[in-house]
Amino acid sequence: MVQEGAAARTALLTVFAMLAFASNSLLCRVALRDTSIDAATFTSIRLASGALVLAILLRSRGQRPMAAGSWPMAAMLFAYAACFSFAYRDLTAATGALLLFGAVQLTMTAYGLFSGERLKGLRLVGVLIAIAGLVWLLLPGLSAPPPVAAGLMLAAGLAWGIYSLLGRSAGDATAATGGNFIRAVPFAAVISLAAATQASSDPMGLFYALVSGAVTSGLGYVLWYAALPALSATSAATIQLCVPAIAALGGVMLLAEPITARLLLASLAILGGIALTIRK
Repeated sequence: MVQEGAAARTALLTVFAMLAFASNSLLCRVALRDTSIDAATFTSIRLASGALVLAILLRSRGQRPMAAGSWPMAAMLFAYAACFSFAYRDLTAATGALLLFGAVQLTMTAYGLFSGERLKGLRLVGVLIAIAGLVWLLLPGLSAPPPVAAGLMLAAGLAWGIYSLLGRSAGDATAATGGNFIRAVPFAAVISLAAATQASSDPMGLFYALVSGAVTSGLGYVLWYAALPALSATSAATIQLCVPAIAALGGVMLLAEPITARLLLASLAILGGIALTIRK
């Protein structure tokens, strides 16, 4: 009974974390595509607002905001957020998502295999089905990406993969995430100062950045950190492949993007592959 309760908690945390990630993708996509906010400003506000909300939350619990987390994790968090924003200036949403989550999958799966995890039977089939579904979902929008932008998005995926791996042993999820966000703010300040001459924003861009940082990033990462200790590296990597599918469905409902049979079938393949991978 206790094991069933723990499994249910992990499943619930994971579902809400993936919904937060997908919502974050939609917010970032809209902000960088439809408003005048620049990538450096968006990144800085995203990290600073997340840090502020988490610091308040930790103080309300009687904890020191920087008691947990680490500078290496903060550096990976900043690298992911910055590379993601700058890459999306020159990449289509489909190309960027494929590069990002492909890099995450490869990073975490490679670590899992290096650490002794083994993919065989239905788990291997599940990973292959999920990857195939992701490629099938995104393939119609693919174009030859600019080398620099593609490299930045691959770097973002690598950084997020490492951040997730480090988070598996970070301890208290809220404390670790809060400490990481606060430590990432100085990195963001440096990049904003470096790009000050190109800085721009508007009210909606600022709003999207604030929501992205305070809600779908800061609180979403707390949920993910809380679920990570119960997941293997390969399972955690494969689960995140559902984010582009959820974001695409969110685009249909919220951004009036067209729905197609390919979208539905690819989403079924991704989620079905994940189910096979984490069935235990």
